[in-house]
Amino acid sequence: MKYDAIIIGGGHNGLVTSAYLAEAGWKVLVLERRPVLGGCCVTEELWPGWKISTASYVVSLLLPEIERELDLKRHGYKVLRRTPSSFTPFEDGRYLILGPNAQQNHEQISKFSQADAEAYPAYEALLSRVAEVLEPTLGQTPPDLLPLPSTWRSRSLGKKLRDGRKAMSLYQALGKLGDDLPEAIELITGTARTILDRWFESDQLKATLGTDAVIGNFQPISAPGTAYVLLHHVMGSAGGARGVWGYVEGGMGALSAAIAAAARERGVEIRTEAAVDSILTEAGAVKGVRLQSGEEILSRNVSSNVDAQTTFTRMLSAKDLPSEFHSAVKRIDYSSASMKINLAVSELPNFTCLPGNAEVGPQHCGTIHIGATQEYLEEAYEDARRGEPSKRPIVEMTIPTSVDRTLAPDGGHVLSLFVQYAPYHLAEGTWDDRKEEFADRCIDEIARFAPNVPDSILHRQVLSPVDLERVYGLTGGNIFQGAMPLHQLFNLRPVAGWSDYRTPVKGLTLCGSAAHPGGGVMGACGRNAAIEMIRDGK
Repeated sequence: MKYDAIIIGGGHNGLVTSAYLAEAGWKVLVLERRPVLGGCCVTEELWPGWKISTASYVVSLLLPEIERELDLKRHGYKVLRRTPSSFTPFEDGRYLILGPNAQQNHEQISKFSQADAEAYPAYEALLSRVAEVLEPTLGQTPPDLLPLPSTWRSRSLGKKLRDGRKAMSLYQALGKLGDDLPEAIELITGTARTILDRWFESDQLKATLGTDAVIGNFQPISAPGTAYVLLHHVMGSAGGARGVWGYVEGGMGALSAAIAAAARERGVEIRTEAAVDSILTEAGAVKGVRLQSGEEILSRNVSSNVDAQTTFTRMLSAKDLPSEFHSAVKRIDYSSASMKINLAVSELPNFTCLPGNAEVGPQHCGTIHIGATQEYLEEAYEDARRGEPSKRPIVEMTIPTSVDRTLAPDGGHVLSLFVQYAPYHLAEGTWDDRKEEFADRCIDEIARFAPNVPDSILHRQVLSPVDLERVYGLTGGNIFQGAMPLHQLFNLRPVAGWSDYRTPVKGLTLCGSAAHPGGGVMGACGRNAAIEMIRDGK
């Protein structure tokens, strides 16, 4: 066999896995279906001179040990900090700016509530304390603690001991929260709306924070589990400080390119336009892959960076898997209501509540929340629940060219719009017929606050949930390779009993966001999978 391991999918997690395996002396082949590497972490020149992060668009959660161990800075990876972090315009002519400057946050929030301005530092401190406890779990294989039947999976004594040590470590870490533990548990399991209502009184602040709790989820802010997503926004340090999200210079694809360079330096072979058709097995073990071209490549180890649905129901036959495992995979929730719109514009947005677009201002640097009231968020979800795109969609807009002039021609800017709710399953019509109309609706929402935007648009790309599935291989258009409610997190991801990246097929592992810790540009899934593969040996 020519290769010690084959990686299916050249997204950032798959590239991370390949680099760590090669560092351990493995001969590795990465197979990427598209002509460009990176999966969703990609930069594409859609129009001459315009470099667009077509899918993912900001970074913070990337594990610092990956940056360090793969020496990504030397390979061209550079994060540009966004200061301030967010800007929210309101229909009454006021606005809210938040960022790392505590004094500025106090002044901004005081415009809406003095009590909220006083409470906000304590709220952030609580989230940070809980995040510090949970962050180490992102870079570890989850312990399997459930009393599953022995027919489900056989566990070695060594694995049982490792799981016990990890469980004790987590137990001790949670103990450090002391009196904050009950509230921490609610943050992990509860609803974002309940928690925000308890902490704050101004709808402007609550809705600005609440938007972050549902981004990428097909849930309202009143759904259990949405509070956990609030923690993601104080996790990570790739932006230069805890919870500071940044832009990657050159677009998100520059990160994938840096990881690929580190992998190649270690001897990894990478092939693009090499779509895998099926995973080859023999006697319950993997033996390689077959490409859509018909070529077969042999290896005793295959790691899939694509989602569980694609891996187990399209690349494998049901007879290759235990029936209960196959059934569990088919139950995975891929609910999605996200759309991505990329715009090339001739000028910066000129907000009526904070005029000025001749040069970059604080209103242009961070995430711009359009449509931020709690009832607005709930109503937008209710439309989608009925199978209709939101009448008044929620738009998170970022302008990476506010800090990175490598992305656009002189004078031009890139607007990146992440939109909700755009349900994958429509009650009427198809996304191919309706996506441009819905994109117009999203731009109209922005125009209510920045009237110059529609006439400034030179080019646009609209990616419906169906397009996200077609282009990036995301089942149901779900950007996390599987929704992230509580029953699909930690030791329950992708399914109970199989959270250690291994699968019932010997030699076949998962290394993408379908596994723990899930979606986001972390690299943790890839690094954790490589560690487990190395533990098992070639």
